[in-house]
Amino acid sequence: MRKKKLVIAITGASGSIYAKVLFKKIESIKNQIDKIGVIMSDNAKDVWKYELDDESYQDISYPIFDKNDFMAPFASGSAQYETMIIIPCSMGTLGRIASGISNDLTTRAADVMLKERRKLILVARDTPLNLIHLNNMKTITEAGGIICPAVPSFYSKPKTIEDLAETVVNRVLDLAGFELEGYRWGEEDTN
Repeated sequence: MRKKKLVIAITGASGSIYAKVLFKKIESIKNQIDKIGVIMSDNAKDVWKYELDDESYQDISYPIFDKNDFMAPFASGSAQYETMIIIPCSMGTLGRIASGISNDLTTRAADVMLKERRKLILVARDTPLNLIHLNNMKTITEAGGIICPAVPSFYSKPKTIEDLAETVVNRVLDLAGFELEGYRWGEEDTN
């Protein structure tokens, strides 16, 4: 299997637990990854601190790029990053991507993924959704992006909030094309 280049963006939407669990899960599939670049908005840091009562985002062991760093490698299609995951994805970020507004590194990198026909996975966390949100999701889907709502599953019988978040993260990593072990419907539990 060819190793992948991955961009992870964390916005200020509620749901920092999903990003935290994603980084933890990535440790188990590091052998499938060539490079990871991270973008984290200022609001994402504030929400992380508020929701998780810590600043463990400072422990992320991958390069974190400033939101205005348009010299980041994944700001261009020539760097050949295959996948971008925005987790959690705010409706504001989703709307700017749907409108083609590349006013920061997250939206620029997302635009690159769409124009290069690569994987863009948006883990939308807002609820309820209004018609503008739904239309923006439709636009992104028609452009080739994947909307993966942060809706956990329960058939694996998660025991903790991290287990619950992991049901979404596993789905995201499946969509990104990584090979990982985890609960599969109709199969014996591999955890």
